Amino acid sequence: MEANLVFGWLWVLGGIVAGAAIGLFFHREDWAGGYGSFRRRMIRLGHISFVGLGLLNMLFALTSGPLGVGVPYDAVASALFIAGAATMPTCCYLAAWRKGFRHLFPIPVVCTLAAVILMLVGGVLL
Repeated sequence: MEANLVFGWLWVLGGIVAGAAIGLFFHREDWAGGYGSFRRRMIRLGHISFVGLGLLNMLFALTSGPLGVGVPYDAVASALFIAGAATMPTCCYLAAWRKGFRHLFPIPVVCTLAAVILMLVGGVLL
């Protein structure tokens, strides 16, 4: 699960960079349609999803062993955690660009949900 640990740190870095980039414009009331606009909310969600799902990948890497998550649960959960983290900010930024992309949100949600279920089934509940 080393890949999840490295990926998690890269995603935290991505969140910091994304936050710095949008931070250049936060002082402008009308930026991205104004504070409460759908577009601006999606951009903010994309930024924080980098950090949150990066941390979730690190948490998986650090806890799957002690919880005794076995084969094949650990390998599949590992891939799903990475896939969920990779697709969530992508969906957020695409939805900020074109609202129709909001229909892609089930992809990261299902990936992350399935990964958590596999962690529970493969380690805690077995």
